[in-house]
Amino acid sequence: MASLAMVAFAANSVIARLALSEDEIDPGSFTLIRLFAGAIVLAIIFSLSSPGKLRGVRTCGSWTSAVLLMIYAATFSYAYISLGAATGALVLFAIVQSVMFGAAVRSGERLGIAGVIGLFLALAGLVALLGPSASSPDPSGVVLMSVAGVSWAFYTLRGRGVDRAVLVSAGNFLRSVPMALIFWLFILLLYPETILVDSRGLVLAIVSGGITSGVGYAIWYTVLPSLSRTQSGIVQLAPAPLASLGGLALLGEPITGKFLIASLFILSGVLIGVLKPKIKAND
Repeated sequence: MASLAMVAFAANSVIARLALSEDEIDPGSFTLIRLFAGAIVLAIIFSLSSPGKLRGVRTCGSWTSAVLLMIYAATFSYAYISLGAATGALVLFAIVQSVMFGAAVRSGERLGIAGVIGLFLALAGLVALLGPSASSPDPSGVVLMSVAGVSWAFYTLRGRGVDRAVLVSAGNFLRSVPMALIFWLFILLLYPETILVDSRGLVLAIVSGGITSGVGYAIWYTVLPSLSRTQSGIVQLAPAPLASLGGLALLGEPITGKFLIASLFILSGVLIGVLKPKIKAND
């Protein structure tokens, strides 16, 4: 289930880049449609599993989680104007892993040898990717995606151990929609010429929100309680190499030697940290 969720997250990066890099939709509209579609699909999933209890969506979730979700979705969209699908996913989930590791240590989890090695490999991969060279990613895109990573990590941490994960996720998405609408209206007022939504961009935003976000998040938050903070941080690095394959197949994005080295470090960290976690809790 975790692997399936990671495939969905990787697909999100490819879909966003596909829509935003070809000027088929603007980032603000993509964010609004994505969150709205996610709220609808999650509500439908919950209603099918719990008939007659759909009204509970309006009272579940939290505004704090919704704010984190909105920040993540908006910065994610704007970052993909300048970042490739693979690079964006690598930056996003490397930041996520670092925050998750920090939270694990703070909560009393001992990383153990495997956890330390996993963290070291991930950070080394991130340094290899972002180091100065002709193929270094756009700095503004990296900053935006880093903010998205921090927001997503804290959103994930808040979702650990919640009851009725699908219902809570639907509530969070629903609460984030008014924020996204206000943000979109703000852009429309100040920069009306930047608003663009064509039919293909609309479809891609709906797929991103309804399928790769809505269904993906439902799966992820169902399996999340089975993972430690360390494991959940490590496993979320898998979308980067998966997104590179999608970017190559659908967008023709080249896979550079730098990216291959970074991905090698990251995948090694995933294998070591997840398959041999050796995590102990402090007494």
